Amino acid sequence: MTTRNLKSYRIGGEGIDNQSLFVYKPLPKETRIVEIDILCGHETVRLVLPRGAEILEAHPMPVLNDPEASVAASLRDPIDSPPLAQLARGRKTVCVVISDITRPVPNRVILPPLLRTLESAGIERAEMTILIATGTHRPNLGQELVDLVGEPIATGYKIINHDCRRRDTHRRIGELGGAPVEINTAYLDADLKILTGLIEPHPYAGYSGGAKSILPGLSSLETMKFMHSFKMIAHPNVTNCILDGNPFYQATRDVAALSGVDFIVNAVINKEKQPAGIFSGSLHGAHLAGCRMVGEFSVIHIKKPADLVITSGGGTPMDATFYQCGKGLLVAKGICRPGGAVIMACGCAQGIGSDTYAELVAGHRDLDEFSRMYADPRNFVMDQWAAQSYFQSLNRIGRVLVYSPGLTAEQLNPFGVQKIHDLQKEVDRLLLEYPQVAAIPQGPYVVGLTN
Repeated sequence: MTTRNLKSYRIGGEGIDNQSLFVYKPLPKETRIVEIDILCGHETVRLVLPRGAEILEAHPMPVLNDPEASVAASLRDPIDSPPLAQLARGRKTVCVVISDITRPVPNRVILPPLLRTLESAGIERAEMTILIATGTHRPNLGQELVDLVGEPIATGYKIINHDCRRRDTHRRIGELGGAPVEINTAYLDADLKILTGLIEPHPYAGYSGGAKSILPGLSSLETMKFMHSFKMIAHPNVTNCILDGNPFYQATRDVAALSGVDFIVNAVINKEKQPAGIFSGSLHGAHLAGCRMVGEFSVIHIKKPADLVITSGGGTPMDATFYQCGKGLLVAKGICRPGGAVIMACGCAQGIGSDTYAELVAGHRDLDEFSRMYADPRNFVMDQWAAQSYFQSLNRIGRVLVYSPGLTAEQLNPFGVQKIHDLQKEVDRLLLEYPQVAAIPQGPYVVGLTN
């Protein structure tokens, strides 16, 4: 792994570079009147900001008084679909797709009434498969699996992890943009196909949930070569909260049509990660209804880009690795002025994440150098899409500082960012250079748009 020339990014390891040397002076107390809690791993970090700071937080969402009862009701009276029990009658086998551990889906709320409904409709438990849509992520096993679905389901049902690299577990069902569409056979071979998931802003698909459970969730690495190609990720409409004209979103729908989807159960959560909405029914109708709710509560408009943006990786489980925290930077990029600064808080209890991702970022100086190599589809490699997104963020942001209990300065230096240890002190210091500040305490769960 090579080390980037940090000087070009105006940082200097754990210190301050020559272009930004000044004497630290705390803000006067009378100006420090806005208190926020930034998500960071399992904890929050209290931060005091000056008068006039833009605070981008999701509007308060209604909390479901009885979430499991709400799921059961949605199965009986779904959106644009017959009731699930009616769909299940006469089916022999079922595949229920769930998200992996990196997504805070309320599986323990969704799965019990869903599985009871299927059994009551006559499907034998032995004929049920719960398939974890890992995409390119690692499998969820052992205690992690128990944490994901709960002990009764972890020990009482057949659960398998998708593996995008195992060619023998995929079948080709079509072609997309010249690339093969290869989907997990456990899903394709089921009589009844059900997707579950979480709807939230997503930097590629516009919103997560819906057909994204199949592409990339259940797709082969060969299919990813199209879906996560340099050209796709570079498209201006492949971004948060855009569906119309978004080729990534359209591709997920096209592949879902080829694969087949009988029913979905998608959740929306509030900032405490409590269920705020359950959307069950047809793929298109239920997913769009959930996207409308997320757009109403989680998209915030501000007047102009900020000099300094304070954000997070989304807290646990989203910020388990620095790889996943790139989504927080993408959200910050959208409201940071060119050449501005971003501070990101992230737990990163599991470190950087993908070694390939780390090598891709460390091995290239900037977006132009990276593009010269990976704009050519013949050079496609795993995780290049995450590195590309990261470079796109750095291409706009002038300076990135990271507060992370789980990462050292040595781990972060190759990424062209500065590790900080005292979040409040660094914010006070940076405000002398970057006076217009905006904060996104929930990170990628909230999207800021400039008017």
